[in-house]
Amino acid sequence: MSGLGGLNRSPNGVVIGLVQSQLPVVDSPAQLKAQTERIVEMVAKARRSNPSLDLVVFPEYSLHGLSMNTDPSIMCRLDGPEVTALREACRVHRIWGCFSIMELNPDGNPYNSGIVVDDHGEMQLYYRKLHPWVPVEPWEPGDLGISVCDGPNGSKLALIICHDGMFPEMAREAAYKGAEIMIRTAGYTAPIRHAWHITNQANAFCNLMYTASVCMCGTDGTFDSMGEGMFVSFDGQPLVTGSNRPDEIVTAELRPDLVREARRGWAVENNPYQFGHRGYVAVKGGAGDCRYTYMHDLVAGTSTWT
Repeated sequence: MSGLGGLNRSPNGVVIGLVQSQLPVVDSPAQLKAQTERIVEMVAKARRSNPSLDLVVFPEYSLHGLSMNTDPSIMCRLDGPEVTALREACRVHRIWGCFSIMELNPDGNPYNSGIVVDDHGEMQLYYRKLHPWVPVEPWEPGDLGISVCDGPNGSKLALIICHDGMFPEMAREAAYKGAEIMIRTAGYTAPIRHAWHITNQANAFCNLMYTASVCMCGTDGTFDSMGEGMFVSFDGQPLVTGSNRPDEIVTAELRPDLVREARRGWAVENNPYQFGHRGYVAVKGGAGDCRYTYMHDLVAGTSTWT
């Protein structure tokens, strides 16, 4: 890292901008339309401010705010006007984008969903939050699992949302599916600050994977979101951490090629490999049996967590 957030880009780098979006109030279709237009303008600002930017990431709740309003009139559809506008913004400005939507569910409560759109306006990743934050969030638990997609400049991306990042299995699954950069979008407020930092670092270190994480920022008159976009290297070291300034775009250049090199060649801290090849100094190829009771119990439906 040069400290200039990717302005001195390397041939193998992926430059990402984390937008600490100002927390909005959205309780009507008119407010939803206005906030969509605001995000579209922020995509344009990201492109203008950094020509080397590959991917711009918006936090969870950046479109809907933190009211938890499930009114169907302000829920989104993948083929609806809000997603169409976001996709068009990526196409026009030739930039990848990661966006948050509250998705209409005709069969139950809405989903808390995230999408990644490429620089041609095509959707490359679609994810529904697996772990809504109990006891506050009214969203239907996600049913699509964790997706990984090909990202800019040969990278592999995964997306998780907010509380998902508190479960180490989420990051491990993303890495297992090949993710080199795991995006985490959130609407967190300041009481979560400590957990935010340690989980973003642990998820990176334990999986030899970059984490790129961002929260909403500022106040809506009721809640105060904390911003604090942060990039963590695959060795667990924080690279860049944002402030608490609304609409700041925190940028960094990440090197997925170094993740691939570490996963191939590291031994001492190659946690993903060692997890499935225990004690390979003593056992040829390492022990591959599963000694984790909770895994067996979850699969069998006999978990003791009630």
